[in-house]
Amino acid sequence: MEFVFEKIFVPNKHSFISRKLPLTSNARIHSHKNFELNYITSGTGRRIVGDNISGFETGDLVLLGPNLPHCWEVLDKDNGNDPTCIVTHFSENILKSDFFNMPELEKVVALLKQASRGTRFKVKNDEKIRLILENMSNLHGLEYYIELLKLFNYLVKVEDKYELSNPLNQSLVFSKNLEKINKVYEYVFQNIQEGIKLEEASAVLYMAPSSFCRFFKKKTNVTFMEYVKTVRVGIAAKLLAETDKQITQICFESGYNNLANFNHYFKDIMGKTPSDYRKNFR
Repeated sequence: MEFVFEKIFVPNKHSFISRKLPLTSNARIHSHKNFELNYITSGTGRRIVGDNISGFETGDLVLLGPNLPHCWEVLDKDNGNDPTCIVTHFSENILKSDFFNMPELEKVVALLKQASRGTRFKVKNDEKIRLILENMSNLHGLEYYIELLKLFNYLVKVEDKYELSNPLNQSLVFSKNLEKINKVYEYVFQNIQEGIKLEEASAVLYMAPSSFCRFFKKKTNVTFMEYVKTVRVGIAAKLLAETDKQITQICFESGYNNLANFNHYFKDIMGKTPSDYRKNFR
């Protein structure tokens, strides 16, 4: 799966931008410096945030911090409607502004800092959040900013939420280390089906394998091979949902050469066997 870096265009005289966008079945994993709030208005599919791979459906709401690799890939339409989402991007420097140093916004600041791992809010089909986001797409000037504050006020009150991915070391953000980790992510997604070799991954960063493994674990809190297993299971889940291929074939195409290991790791990460997982899409 292709990995790209993305630069979000925020027009002059705006500190954020909110748009309704289509979702596609060939979405690419990407990252950008902006914060992102993503609300699914229609469609179901697979979501990748950092090292987390899980499903999404209409009503899902996720807040992402800067430079966090992510992707929403459509697997099915919702009642025949074209898959869409409302995406709001705002500056990574928002926390440095004097306005956000106000004591009344302490909870908002804490929420944004937590978004470095990706935060999913369980607000399925909440009409209030949908209306706020749709209004933001149609307003201008001060009303536009007031609506953003309403949005933050809503989010800090949501109690049912959880972090999606394993944390990156905070010193990684806005640093050369992040660029290095993203190069490793890119190598993994480009070579996952052909085979991942530790020596090749290490060479991407011009490191010896032992040094590379220590670096990757220190900066991501997971070992390189643990990360590769997660990606392989994500590829397998996609094939199980979208194709009628035999599970044995999917095992090999996702990088495993042993069916028992494949079944074990798939159940460990996804919570069910490959065959049980496939039943959800039949």
